[in-house]
Order: sequence, then structure tokens, then C-alpha cells
Amino acid sequence: MRLIQITDAHLHADKQARSRAAIPWQQFEAVLDAVVAERPDVVVVSGDVSQDETSASYVHACEALNRLPCPWFWIPGNHDQPELMAAERPMLDEVDLEQWRLLLLDTHVPGKPHGELGATKLTALAERLEQDERPVAIVMHHPPVDVGAAWMDAIGLQDRDAFWQLLSAYPQVKIILFGHAHQAFAQHQPLAGSAIGTYGCPATSDQFLPGAKTFAVDEASRPGYRVVELHGEEWQTWVERIDL
Repeated sequence: MRLIQITDAHLHADKQARSRAAIPWQQFEAVLDAVVAERPDVVVVSGDVSQDETSASYVHACEALNRLPCPWFWIPGNHDQPELMAAERPMLDEVDLEQWRLLLLDTHVPGKPHGELGATKLTALAERLEQDERPVAIVMHHPPVDVGAAWMDAIGLQDRDAFWQLLSAYPQVKIILFGHAHQAFAQHQPLAGSAIGTYGCPATSDQFLPGAKTFAVDEASRPGYRVVELHGEEWQTWVERIDL
């Protein structure tokens, strides 16, 4: 099973609109071309699909993503409008990957850059984990760990302590994939005698400078995506970059 994560496209209604370093739509299409060549079984888009929060930006995104040779799913990021996203394509909270389960968590907080699950979503997550002991991969937009950039760490998942405390009771959770940080990241989070692979993904748009105290774009880094290969209860994962 080959799962590919793409994230943080930051698209506009105007396909020629520029970001800080390039044109997001051109970067997005280039990443999708590379993803198609990977022959994925499933693609997940982990938020910040839109930058200008317009219906047209989601229409454009769906038209492009529908060219993928496999099912694809998305969740909202802090820049998104969930209602507009859902109007174009429903947002699911779980995908059956045969031997694995893919749980999609919505950490969007209206009008805020940070993320949060809250008591209701955390309770629902625990209930879903109680239902099935198959290995689990979780996808969320906001990092549940510090990534080492002070400004980004301040706007990550705010209730991360409650999140990790909950996961400590469910050893079937093996992988967490997040967006928001616009950079590659890999860490094995120690938890209850085991470790959960926790991974960030390059954006399809601009990259952020790792380790920065304040906001900074990494102009030397390229857009990319994350590949996750699932083999039984084991996995391998790596990041691919594209040339523009």
C-alpha cells in the first residue's frame, strides 16, 4: 500500500497569483505530476489547500486532484474554509486501507493560526480507537510536536498534551502525518514503551526555514511530498522533492 501526503498548496482563485517565492498553482501541478508517476494507492491532502479562501480555489484544486489515478482525501488547515471545501468534496474522518486504518483529524480553529482538537473530538478519537486494533496512521494539519522553529511551535496543536496522553492507551497508532510546518520533519515520539513515527511534509508551495525564531521562507528548498509504504504492520517513509 503506497500512501502519499501532499500539503499546504495555498492556492488562489487566480492561477497566476504569486506567493512569496513562486506561483502556487504551478508548484501544485508540478507536485501532482510527480505524485502520479509514483503510482499511489491513496493520496491525502493535509490542509491549507487555499490561500484566499475562495470557492474557486477549491474548484481548481478538485479539478487537479481528480486527475490522480487513485482515491484522494483532504482535511482543512488554518487557512481553509471547511464549508467551502465540503461543498466541493466531502471530508471524511476515516479511510479503510485494508490492513491499516487512516484517521483524518480536523484541527481547524476558525479565525486562528493554531490548531486544537478539543474535548469532543478527543473523546470521539478514543471511541474510534476502541473499535479496532488494526495499525493506525493519523493525518492532521497542525504539528502535535515542536518542530524546532519557535514561531511555528507557538501555532501548532495547542492541546497536544491531552492528545498524547490519549494515544498512550492505544499502541495500534503507529504513524502521525502533519502539515502546516512547510518542511520535512521526522521524529519517533516515545510513548508507553513504544514510539510513534511523527512526520512533517514539505509544502507544495513555499518552504519555511527550519529552526527559525521568526517567520522565514527557505528559498533554497524545493516543493515536495511524502511517500509512506505500508507493509503488514511495518512502514517506510521518505520525502521527495521536485525541480521547477
